[in-house]
Amino acid sequence: MTPAKHVSHLAPKPIVWTIAGSDSGGGAGIQADLATIKDLGGHGCSVITTLTAQNSVAVDLVESVSEAMLLTQLSTLLADLPPQAIKIGLLANQQQLHLVADWLAGFKTQFPLVPVILDPVMVASCGDELGDKSTASRPLDFAPFKGLISLITPNVQELARLTVATDKQASAIHTKAEFAAAAMQLSAQLACSVLAKGGDIDFAAQESAGINTSDLLSDHKSDITSHRIATDNQRLAEDLLICHQVTGCSPLDANGGFWLSSARINTHHNHGSGCTLSSAIASVLAFGFVLQDAVVVAKAYVNQGLTYAEGIGQGPGPLARTAWPHNLKAYPHVTAYSQNSLSESRDLQCGAFKRLDPDLGIYPVVDNLQLLEQLLAAGVKTVQLRIKSNALKSNVLASDELEAQIQTAIALGKHYDAQLFINDHWQLAIKHGAFGVHLGQEDLAVTDLNAIHAAGLALGISSHGYFELLRAHQYAPSYIALGHIFPTTTKQMPSAPQGLFKLAHYVELFKAYYPLVAIGGIGPSNLDQVKATGVRNIAVVRAITEANDPIMAFAELTQAWESSL
Repeated sequence: MTPAKHVSHLAPKPIVWTIAGSDSGGGAGIQADLATIKDLGGHGCSVITTLTAQNSVAVDLVESVSEAMLLTQLSTLLADLPPQAIKIGLLANQQQLHLVADWLAGFKTQFPLVPVILDPVMVASCGDELGDKSTASRPLDFAPFKGLISLITPNVQELARLTVATDKQASAIHTKAEFAAAAMQLSAQLACSVLAKGGDIDFAAQESAGINTSDLLSDHKSDITSHRIATDNQRLAEDLLICHQVTGCSPLDANGGFWLSSARINTHHNHGSGCTLSSAIASVLAFGFVLQDAVVVAKAYVNQGLTYAEGIGQGPGPLARTAWPHNLKAYPHVTAYSQNSLSESRDLQCGAFKRLDPDLGIYPVVDNLQLLEQLLAAGVKTVQLRIKSNALKSNVLASDELEAQIQTAIALGKHYDAQLFINDHWQLAIKHGAFGVHLGQEDLAVTDLNAIHAAGLALGISSHGYFELLRAHQYAPSYIALGHIFPTTTKQMPSAPQGLFKLAHYVELFKAYYPLVAIGGIGPSNLDQVKATGVRNIAVVRAITEANDPIMAFAELTQAWESSL
């Protein structure tokens, strides 16, 4: 049993609603949503908007349910099974859309924090229209959902239809710049985040000319699996995530834009991929992950589903259900986007940072030289000096005094042959030859990582979820800190405590790549629980700094950690 499964009971099964159409062929719609929600550990509830007579090659008939039936499904479920997240898929007509939007407005007054994901489904995988006859000539107007939804997930055709004036312009998106501009426009129109899906357009092919943009397939196999995840030198499927006032994440990411790139997968069995993606996002959000985390996990889930998909009928088969994704190669590559640059990435020319022994054990984080020296003298081999930012802001420490303290700390680390990491102050760490530097996510954009690497320093990076883990991974650091696991008073954090369920999933994904260090509220009372997640190292602050005898506290923590489980 993996550590992630071992602690799965720590997360109650969340209720996820899908408001969508029924696919009689079982590959998309409500059927795909419920299969996805269950596969990811949730309990799915369905509100059926439309009945379709379809198989893998055609949609023969579409009938919407009555308004009374639609409203009664919503009210009946809410009375007993309120959702932790909602996915909205196929809406048959404008009247149905208004009805759902009006209901959602009332729901949001009672449950303002429940995330709502909208997949603006218009056409089936086989190419047939899914709405009733009224939507064939005039696309649905999603304006009533403005301010009510968290995320909308259009593909390139849907994005064009939602952001252009006429149907004649619905194929007007040909380039990355047009794609990004439309995504930004849609985010402003609906006051929500946008995941613009680029799987149906090959930007590289378009911009080099002469390659058919409907050719989505790649013949090459992965370097890590016998199945069909293509290697990095193949053409990419590029999605764009535009964030709009996302809560629970770094303030720098709350309104950011990010390209999510994955290698194209050699399969035509993609029936229900959009439904699967949106219901997977809703499912991950229901477990308490932030939006960016939910999107990258759902992307990995879909990539795995496409990789292992098999045909059933004569047409495209449905995606495989492969459970929570723990294959790092299935996750997308994250690149920052800005309106001034289509692909804004750090110019990192160096390779991986210094490698460390995966077993760091108990890793104290201290804020003063006296305690640092005591711990080093007691035999601590990995330690971090984190001089609190409030001390600097109040000018308690002048710049020359700060440098003197860091210089002394580095000398002590060398004297005791310890791995001393300096928090934040990377220039001084380089100047005085520290063993390593620890940086937060916000520091990465303003730090010369090439200089740190050239100086031979080790690098530790903080993370607070899947999205930040992927970003840290792209810098190939010496270790990654995972936090904060439990409530902590040592720092003000925009994120909620990660908890053991999330920690176990992070460890399962990254344990083969880096030393992983859990941090935040960890002490004697919860060591066994933390160890059960599979993490091999913990950073401790208050458990040592606030102890009556810090040296004894470190010794007891070390003994308990090494003997637990």
